[in-house]
Amino acid sequence: MMHFRHLTLAVLATLAIAPSAFAQEITGPDTSGKRFAVVGGYALSEPTSNPLIDGTRTKVDGSGAATLSASYYVTDNIAVEAWGAADKFGNRVRTPNGKVASIDTQPYALSGQYHFGTTQSIARPFVGLGYYEANTDGEKAEPSGALAGRTIGVGTAKGAMATAGVDVNITPTWFARADVRYMQDTTGQPNVTVDGAKVGKAELNPVTVGVGLGARF
Repeated sequence: MMHFRHLTLAVLATLAIAPSAFAQEITGPDTSGKRFAVVGGYALSEPTSNPLIDGTRTKVDGSGAATLSASYYVTDNIAVEAWGAADKFGNRVRTPNGKVASIDTQPYALSGQYHFGTTQSIARPFVGLGYYEANTDGEKAEPSGALAGRTIGVGTAKGAMATAGVDVNITPTWFARADVRYMQDTTGQPNVTVDGAKVGKAELNPVTVGVGLGARF
């Protein structure tokens, strides 16, 4: 997806520039004493795996959705974040013969983060590790595809989530954020069923690339 590549390049460029700004000790607005933060944003999600379903290798397309997060800063550098998609990512399932189905996924996660720099750093890179689940619903067979008229089911993905990002402070309250998140299913991948019979595993392991605007309190 071209728009996914463009946003990915923009976020990676931001993440690459941030450590240089930090190394030069560029200072910005002082955010000391603010323990809560909320971020509203938009993310593109792209699966990194192509599941084998009923003996056929499939390709699952990614899409975009609004996201929300809330963080509590235990210290100036350590935070606990609750993050999730405010809407559903729509995924089209394709085979070499064309589109066969579509599903909706909505991930949410809880993670711990370490924010580099000080409360006066203008750019604060951060890394995090946590646990996620991705609810799946809206499974529909393509009317003209190989699964037409059949009932499709996909289980819930669960596992570890790794995060890397950067906050750029605009004022003591407002900041901009760019981040990349990788979700790895560590529970054996959710089952895929057709008319109740197990036909494969939905191993998607998506990467999300997002941007957002946040506020601290």
